[in-house]
Amino acid sequence: MPHSEPKPSVFNLFLCKCPRCRRGDMFQDKNPWHLKNTMKMNKECSVCRQPLDIEVGFYFGSSYVSYAFTVALSAATFILWWLTIGFSLYDNRIFYWLAFNAVFLIAMQPYLMRVARTGWLSFFAWYDKNWKTNLPQPLERTNKDQQNNW
Repeated sequence: MPHSEPKPSVFNLFLCKCPRCRRGDMFQDKNPWHLKNTMKMNKECSVCRQPLDIEVGFYFGSSYVSYAFTVALSAATFILWWLTIGFSLYDNRIFYWLAFNAVFLIAMQPYLMRVARTGWLSFFAWYDKNWKTNLPQPLERTNKDQQNNW
Protein backbone atom coordinates (compact mmCIF):
# COMPACT_ATOMS: atom_id res chain seq x y z
CA MET A 1 0.00 0.00 0.00
CA PRO A 2 1.59 3.34 -1.00
CA HIS A 3 2.21 5.94 1.66
CA SER A 4 -0.26 8.77 1.11
CA GLU A 5 0.50 12.41 1.71
CA PRO A 6 -0.93 13.69 5.00
CA LYS A 7 -3.47 16.42 4.41
CA PRO A 8 -2.90 19.72 6.21
CA SER A 9 -5.40 19.94 9.01
CA VAL A 10 -5.80 21.23 12.53
CA PHE A 11 -6.05 17.62 13.70
CA ASN A 12 -2.47 16.91 12.57
CA LEU A 13 -1.45 19.15 15.45
CA PHE A 14 -2.44 16.45 17.95
CA LEU A 15 -0.01 13.93 16.42
CA CYS A 16 2.98 16.11 17.46
CA LYS A 17 4.60 15.77 14.06
CA CYS A 18 6.71 18.35 12.25
CA PRO A 19 4.38 21.11 11.01
CA ARG A 20 6.30 21.46 7.74
CA CYS A 21 6.17 17.87 6.43
CA ARG A 22 3.67 16.23 8.84
CA ARG A 23 5.89 13.13 9.02
CA GLY A 24 8.88 13.63 11.31
CA ASP A 25 8.62 13.34 15.08
CA MET A 26 9.26 16.53 17.02
CA PHE A 27 10.05 14.75 20.29
CA GLN A 28 12.71 12.14 21.01
CA ASP A 29 10.39 9.89 23.04
CA LYS A 30 6.97 9.18 21.53
CA ASN A 31 5.34 8.59 24.93
CA PRO A 32 4.56 11.94 26.62
CA TRP A 33 4.06 10.26 30.01
CA HIS A 34 7.73 9.26 30.28
CA LEU A 35 8.16 12.32 32.46
CA LYS A 36 11.97 12.54 32.31
CA ASN A 37 11.82 12.80 28.52
CA THR A 38 8.53 14.63 28.04
CA MET A 39 10.01 17.83 26.63
CA LYS A 40 13.19 16.50 24.97
CA MET A 41 12.92 17.63 21.37
CA ASN A 42 14.92 16.77 18.30
CA LYS A 43 17.13 19.57 16.99
CA GLU A 44 15.57 19.24 13.54
CA CYS A 45 12.99 17.13 11.78
CA SER A 46 14.50 13.82 10.70
CA VAL A 47 12.44 13.85 7.49
CA CYS A 48 12.52 17.41 6.08
CA ARG A 49 15.34 18.97 8.18
CA GLN A 50 13.10 21.76 9.53
CA PRO A 51 14.92 23.24 12.55
CA LEU A 52 12.87 22.72 15.70
CA ASP A 53 15.10 24.74 18.02
CA ILE A 54 14.34 28.13 16.48
CA GLU A 55 15.90 30.47 19.02
CA VAL A 56 16.58 30.78 22.73
CA GLY A 57 13.30 30.95 24.63
CA PHE A 58 11.22 30.34 21.50
CA TYR A 59 8.83 27.93 23.18
CA PHE A 60 7.90 30.27 26.04
CA GLY A 61 5.06 31.41 23.79
CA SER A 62 3.62 27.90 23.82
CA SER A 63 2.31 28.59 27.33
CA TYR A 64 -0.42 30.71 25.73
CA VAL A 65 -1.39 27.83 23.45
CA SER A 66 -1.40 25.47 26.43
CA TYR A 67 -3.62 27.86 28.36
CA ALA A 68 -6.11 27.97 25.47
CA PHE A 69 -6.20 24.16 25.34
CA THR A 70 -6.78 23.83 29.09
CA VAL A 71 -9.60 26.40 29.01
CA ALA A 72 -11.20 24.58 26.07
CA LEU A 73 -10.90 21.21 27.81
CA SER A 74 -12.31 22.64 31.04
CA ALA A 75 -15.27 24.08 29.14
CA ALA A 76 -15.81 20.75 27.37
CA THR A 77 -15.75 18.76 30.62
CA PHE A 78 -18.07 21.32 32.23
CA ILE A 79 -20.62 20.98 29.41
CA LEU A 80 -20.29 17.20 29.33
CA TRP A 81 -20.73 17.02 33.13
CA TRP A 82 -23.72 19.36 32.95
CA LEU A 83 -25.41 17.27 30.23
CA THR A 84 -24.75 13.89 31.85
CA ILE A 85 -24.79 14.49 35.61
CA GLY A 86 -26.02 18.04 35.98
CA PHE A 87 -25.40 20.74 38.56
CA SER A 88 -27.53 21.71 41.51
CA LEU A 89 -27.50 24.32 44.25
CA TYR A 90 -28.51 21.67 46.78
CA ASP A 91 -25.56 19.27 46.57
CA ASN A 92 -21.82 19.19 45.90
CA ARG A 93 -21.80 18.16 42.23
CA ILE A 94 -19.94 21.32 41.22
CA PHE A 95 -17.11 20.38 43.59
CA TYR A 96 -17.01 16.86 42.15
CA TRP A 97 -16.64 18.38 38.69
CA LEU A 98 -13.87 20.70 39.94
CA ALA A 99 -12.00 17.73 41.42
CA PHE A 100 -12.51 15.65 38.28
CA ASN A 101 -11.39 18.53 36.05
CA ALA A 102 -8.28 19.18 38.15
CA VAL A 103 -7.21 15.52 38.06
CA PHE A 104 -7.99 15.30 34.34
CA LEU A 105 -5.92 18.39 33.49
CA ILE A 106 -2.99 17.25 35.64
CA ALA A 107 -3.04 13.84 33.94
CA MET A 108 -3.20 15.44 30.48
CA GLN A 109 -0.52 18.06 31.15
CA PRO A 110 2.47 16.23 29.58
CA TYR A 111 0.54 15.67 26.36
CA LEU A 112 -0.88 19.21 26.38
CA MET A 113 2.62 20.68 26.74
CA ARG A 114 3.73 18.77 23.65
CA VAL A 115 0.68 19.77 21.63
CA ALA A 116 1.18 23.39 22.69
CA ARG A 117 4.78 23.34 21.44
CA THR A 118 3.67 21.79 18.18
CA GLY A 119 0.96 24.43 17.85
CA TRP A 120 3.35 27.26 18.62
CA LEU A 121 5.84 26.05 16.01
CA SER A 122 2.97 25.73 13.51
CA PHE A 123 2.50 29.51 13.66
CA PHE A 124 6.04 29.98 12.31
CA ALA A 125 6.75 26.86 10.20
CA TRP A 126 3.84 26.14 7.86
CA TYR A 127 2.97 23.01 5.95
CA ASP A 128 4.83 22.82 2.64
CA LYS A 129 3.44 20.32 0.14
CA ASN A 130 6.76 20.55 -1.75
CA TRP A 131 8.92 19.92 1.31
CA LYS A 132 10.96 17.31 -0.56
CA THR A 133 12.31 19.92 -2.98
CA ASN A 134 12.06 23.15 -0.95
CA LEU A 135 14.67 23.60 1.75
CA PRO A 136 13.57 24.95 5.14
CA GLN A 137 14.16 28.63 5.78
CA PRO A 138 17.50 29.35 7.47
CA LEU A 139 17.43 30.50 11.07
CA GLU A 140 18.21 34.14 11.69
CA ARG A 141 18.36 34.49 15.45
CA THR A 142 20.26 31.59 16.95
CA ASN A 143 22.86 31.95 19.64
CA LYS A 144 24.70 28.70 20.32
CA ASP A 145 26.32 30.19 23.46
CA GLN A 146 22.93 30.72 25.10
CA GLN A 147 21.39 27.32 24.38
CA ASN A 148 20.21 25.44 27.48
CA ASN A 149 20.69 28.48 29.73
CA TRP A 150 17.53 28.19 31.76
